[in-house]
Amino acid sequence: MLQVHGVQDRATRTPIGRAGAPARVLIAGHHPIFRDGLKRLLETEPGLDVIGEAGEAAATLQRVRDLKPDLLLFDLAMPDAGLDVLRALAATSTLPRTIVLTGGIGTKELLVALKLGVLGIVSKESTTGSLCQCIRCVLNGHYALGPEQVGDLVRALVGSPGNGSVRRNRFNLTRRQLEIVSAVALGETNKEVAQHFSISHETVKRHLSTIFDKLGVFSRLELAIFALNHGLIHDIDAE
Repeated sequence: MLQVHGVQDRATRTPIGRAGAPARVLIAGHHPIFRDGLKRLLETEPGLDVIGEAGEAAATLQRVRDLKPDLLLFDLAMPDAGLDVLRALAATSTLPRTIVLTGGIGTKELLVALKLGVLGIVSKESTTGSLCQCIRCVLNGHYALGPEQVGDLVRALVGSPGNGSVRRNRFNLTRRQLEIVSAVALGETNKEVAQHFSISHETVKRHLSTIFDKLGVFSRLELAIFALNHGLIHDIDAE
């Protein structure tokens, strides 16, 4: 099981909605306009079925328990709720695969959300395409966070006990691949990695494909957590 200081991968890696039946989605948010707009958006996406809405904390808890959705889209700005709703659901093991929609999330909240079992964090300023990509990723059992959030997470954890030293490379990664692991884990985009090491964008993509295969990870967040677990992150500017 993937675990870093209480952050666990609760995904089963079993894809949802691939056996002909659409994935069942519950939308939880305080504002009716927000919920209606999100519902209209998702109705245009194949393989998704919005089965219900909730406008307050108590209703969210009840509908999750009654409807048992495959996916919960949860607006973190719900008044007097925040992460407390997710805590309540996690405590009773009824939290479905969950994406948090937020106008901004601090590192502390991010760590709590991931510990509770949230798989995706999406900014309300994100594009429709980014949201749908996040939904597909989470439904397939993977984490989905933006590069900035991954960088914040890694920086928060990198100073924690047990992450202070670089261990011997046991994964047959080249020196350049180890450098790219560190850069990606600290939140750099492919473009920034290419500029950092004066290599092409395509070369970065090839390296990442090889790295993912060697380490058995599926996303940039999983790469970051794996790298932390195995001491693969180092100061790429210090050498």
